[in-house]
Amino acid sequence: MKRMIIALAVALPLGAVSVSASARGNIANGEALAKKYACASCHGADFNKGIDPTYPKLAGQHADYLQHALQAYKRGGAKPYGRNNAIMVGMVAPLSDRDMVDLAAYLHSLPGSLVVQR
Repeated sequence: MKRMIIALAVALPLGAVSVSASARGNIANGEALAKKYACASCHGADFNKGIDPTYPKLAGQHADYLQHALQAYKRGGAKPYGRNNAIMVGMVAPLSDRDMVDLAAYLHSLPGSLVVQR
């Protein structure tokens, strides 16, 4: 019994570390997905300036926000908490949940031009 308690005491923190590491996403896969789906064609080569002023800057955004936005586009505008944009709904349709996490991690890792002034 004592060995089991010691084993759990060691294993639980290690498991928590590996879960949190995987929750952040795979930046390299996110970069590959951004290229595959040509995200830069609308959001700009460095993801800091879209081809239209209404397109959001993605570089440096919080990964949680980006992941939530991608999931909302996947839900579509007809569902609660969904977003309705014909281009984005079509772009995210083939993405898995893991793909969205990876894309968000990649975009978050980029230097952003968003500035908060006081």
